[in-house]
Amino acid sequence: MEKIKRILKNKSGAGVPLIIAVTLSLVIIFTGISEYFRLMIVAQGVRDAVQSAVISTVNDNYEDVYHGVREGYSGAYQPMADDFEESLDYGDIYERLDSILGLSVSSFYHEKRTLDGKLEFKVWGLEVDIRNAPFASGDQASARFEADSTIMLEVPVSFGGKLLPPMTIKVKTSAGYTPRF
Repeated sequence: MEKIKRILKNKSGAGVPLIIAVTLSLVIIFTGISEYFRLMIVAQGVRDAVQSAVISTVNDNYEDVYHGVREGYSGAYQPMADDFEESLDYGDIYERLDSILGLSVSSFYHEKRTLDGKLEFKVWGLEVDIRNAPFASGDQASARFEADSTIMLEVPVSFGGKLLPPMTIKVKTSAGYTPRF
């Protein structure tokens, strides 16, 4: 520590390389942190958009779910002859997701590109699991109409002007219908 203080107080310019090294180290650290935050912002935005698209689908099921849940005996069921059959609407979640995020379809992927054509991120593999409220359930507080979804997200990672392996994660969301009387 004394040696560093002596170098910094020296007037001959020996401290300049140390100052340059510290400055470059701080720039590298700041660049890494900003890239991490960019990845987190993209992932959060995609998660929010998927959740919004799934919530829209859950809302599309309102007309089938509301009456049964309000009466306290079922979710989205319709009478069919001597029995009841589930009445679920999956909607087009990809179409809603494309309009929310401004995605374009390229082979099996839905991609977002910058104005100069560079890939910002791409999503694929959307899976939606709609769980109907049970028929004639005793505990209606815990049994509700729910939709869980997962989608794969890939974001290119760059550091120091070079492309690194992309961040690929599975984004999970959940939405449910809870009646308010």
